[in-house]
Amino acid sequence: MSELLTVEEHRARILAAVPPAPIETVPLADAAGRTLAADVRARHDLPGDDNSSMDGFAVRFADVEGADATSPVSLRVVADLPAGTSDDPAFGPGEAVRIMTGAPVPSAADAIVPFEDTAGGLADSLGTVSVVRAPDAAGAFIRRRGGDVRTGDVVLSAGERLGPYALAAAAAAGVDRLEVRRRPRVAVVSTGSELVTPGTAPGRGQTPDSNATLLASLVAEADAEVALVAHVTDEAGTVDAVLARAAEADVVVFTGGVSAGAYEPVRQALSDRIAFAKVAMQPGKPQAFGTLDDGRLVFGLPGNPVSVAVSFEVFVRPALLALQGRTTVDRRRARLVASESWRTPPGRRQYLPASVDLVTGTVRPATAGGSGSHLAASLARAEAFAIVPAEVSAVAVGDAVDVMLIP
Repeated sequence: MSELLTVEEHRARILAAVPPAPIETVPLADAAGRTLAADVRARHDLPGDDNSSMDGFAVRFADVEGADATSPVSLRVVADLPAGTSDDPAFGPGEAVRIMTGAPVPSAADAIVPFEDTAGGLADSLGTVSVVRAPDAAGAFIRRRGGDVRTGDVVLSAGERLGPYALAAAAAAGVDRLEVRRRPRVAVVSTGSELVTPGTAPGRGQTPDSNATLLASLVAEADAEVALVAHVTDEAGTVDAVLARAAEADVVVFTGGVSAGAYEPVRQALSDRIAFAKVAMQPGKPQAFGTLDDGRLVFGLPGNPVSVAVSFEVFVRPALLALQGRTTVDRRRARLVASESWRTPPGRRQYLPASVDLVTGTVRPATAGGSGSHLAASLARAEAFAIVPAEVSAVAVGDAVDVMLIP
């Protein structure tokens, strides 16, 4: 394929080929980072009773509505309600019940007076209480039953990621097991005879394999399971051998070996099974994607670190999230103002590793070297990728720039 595909065309081909992963039911404690496959509905009202939102006294509003510092109202305390009690003490005019936050409000009460609105506060609260400031109205400081959610209300929707707050909401709604999508199993394969294991002193013509570490970390951050991390040389047969090792994977991601050179093992092994394309982007022009006969999705990414990172963010990560049934598959974006100028490649969308200042709303290149594919150091300093359209040839100070925010 000689013509350049747009980013949207290549991405659309990928997402159209992504099937949803199977559904499984897991305990709440094992659901962190998973994606909901079915709505979660409340099993009971929340709160389950009218309860107090303050430590203080349950009162009849009519008894205290005129209370102030010059005309305090004295009430006899007839009961004490801690959180967790099921008691519902009766009390009459001129009486009150001491109550703690979260305790059920007595049926006879229609307002709460906090300790700080009494003369004695907690220190003088079990005999009589002197109210020196009236509640604003009946119902003050009472959380009504079902005020948060009612039985049967949707608390979480299918397609949501189960982070800490979502899990807490499910627990509060009385749910202890959740239907989720299975995590995609991903094999990460770096290619190249020049690569050596990190920590090994590289010889002439050699370089540390940083891409495998990068991709494995990105896969895990996308809530997928890293099933295999492997390296193959440029020798014939290495790609098919590693595919055999990755038989249980749902997705195989190769980095390197996809260009048009003489030693491109991924292209040589898979050119009749997946599509190789040129995409109008910089970095990341050479791309490969397809589905093997057994259903595994295969990605072929360029071999240079920034190209790998950009390609993963633009194509692989959305596919992994789509596999999980995620409603949102893209990173958050913001429009910021360039605080420095830089040039962009003609006719290709640029993804520039960038530093951002969300306080001032500005963006600039992460390093002075621009977006060179080999600048792995720029990734360490990057907080975003600045996205510059293909029709723009340069960014000037003050120009508005869209950025993809990354962790």
